[in-house]
Amino acid sequence: MNKAEFVELVQKNGDYKTKSEAETAIKAFSDAITEALVSREDVTLVGFGSFAATLQKGKSGTVPGTDKTYTTQDKMVPKFKAGKSLKDSVASGK
Repeated sequence: MNKAEFVELVQKNGDYKTKSEAETAIKAFSDAITEALVSREDVTLVGFGSFAATLQKGKSGTVPGTDKTYTTQDKMVPKFKAGKSLKDSVASGK
């Protein structure tokens, strides 16, 4: 599903009059989640899931087939954990 199709789905499910209203709602939601994660706050939507910013440790290794090594830095990454009712809905196909 691309963004345009998703906007139409949100418009239908949210009873928005126009696609631009639905797109504004999607943008507000994603901006709010992003702002919370940037400030290291977790966002939990009961039944849907939770968003969190977690520290991913850096690692080192070798490039296959060469003697070159590499290291990556520690960084913050977004994580999503699905909630029980979302998992159940996906599993049952509803």
